[in-house]
Amino acid sequence: MSGMVFEGTAHKFGRDVDTDVIIPARHLKTTSPDELAAHCMEDIDRDFINRVKPGDIIVAEQNFGCGSSREQAPVAIKAAGVACVVAVSFARIFYRNAINIGLPILVCPEAARETESGDLLRVDLDKGEVTNLTRGKVYEAERFPEFMQKIVAAGGLMGYVKERQKEQ
Repeated sequence: MSGMVFEGTAHKFGRDVDTDVIIPARHLKTTSPDELAAHCMEDIDRDFINRVKPGDIIVAEQNFGCGSSREQAPVAIKAAGVACVVAVSFARIFYRNAINIGLPILVCPEAARETESGDLLRVDLDKGEVTNLTRGKVYEAERFPEFMQKIVAAGGLMGYVKERQKEQ
């Protein structure tokens, strides 16, 4: 497997963070990932895009990504430089959209509840492990099945399909 390990600062959000907050509808006229990223989370945290650094990790409570089934939501998060999202739970359509565009996400309720903004996290997708380096705690997350890990490692479903075609 790919050895997908991410380390970054946590940006904590609450429950029911919907896709309209992740990328407001007024910005959906563009398909540019960079333009979407510039407005990521602005309605819930106006300064998020100025604070987030490549490799950082969004942490959230229940039902992250609920609402409209817009693929632009995980695209905006990924393009903003976020390496991974850890949450208590995800809305089903967001979960699939995230996998399809290659945004790693992990269900890890205990880590999500105990992490605070600013904590340094290490996420190991292969092991299904979240380590809060600030607090010295290790949490077991729900691991992706191997085929889903391969999709994420390929950068999303299209990358995975292209890799599979080369193999044939």
